[in-house]
Amino acid sequence: MPLDIISAALSAGIGYALGSLAFGYWVAKANGLDIFSVGSRNPGATNVKRSVGKGAGNLVFVLDFLKGLIAAGWPLIAYSKYPVPEYYALVGMFGAVIGHSFSAFTRFKGGKGVATMLGGVLALMPWVALIGLAVWALVFYSTRYVSLSSIFMAVSLPVSNWLLESAKALIWVSVLLAIVIVYRHKSNIGRLLRGEENRFDRKGSAGEN
Repeated sequence: MPLDIISAALSAGIGYALGSLAFGYWVAKANGLDIFSVGSRNPGATNVKRSVGKGAGNLVFVLDFLKGLIAAGWPLIAYSKYPVPEYYALVGMFGAVIGHSFSAFTRFKGGKGVATMLGGVLALMPWVALIGLAVWALVFYSTRYVSLSSIFMAVSLPVSNWLLESAKALIWVSVLLAIVIVYRHKSNIGRLLRGEENRFDRKGSAGEN
């Protein structure tokens, strides 16, 4: 069923604007740090936690998560009378992940998009999100690599949607999300292959994410 172009564009635009909100950069800046110059130089929650502190990192994770949740959630409400409101929510979620990865507020630099993706997936595909979290936890507690855990979680999304016989749109968008997340982790993948990636330890140091 074709989408309404204006509604789809609005979902994408608002999603991108929400995703662009550079909370990691702003929280670090409020603490006197340029997050692009410290640690892994990534504005994600992991680097903020390592460079600024646990509280700051957790705050950034929650805010980034909410970006995806809202970007996917509001179209479900606003377009609830449309035949397929989920399609507009998918557009909004994907726009938020792109906005987070290439933020207009930081000269199109950004994070990996994992927390933002998770928020959107929870709004649209709660069972898939729970499976993804279980995969993340299994890989993380087995390896202590945040990056590897995030990659496996992203890849699990289309697999879970396929196994659960979800709508084709959900499967294909989750494939696109997995591709974006894996691509954004390309530097981590290189370090993993070279044995140079940092593990997360109980003292708070962590690999880039």
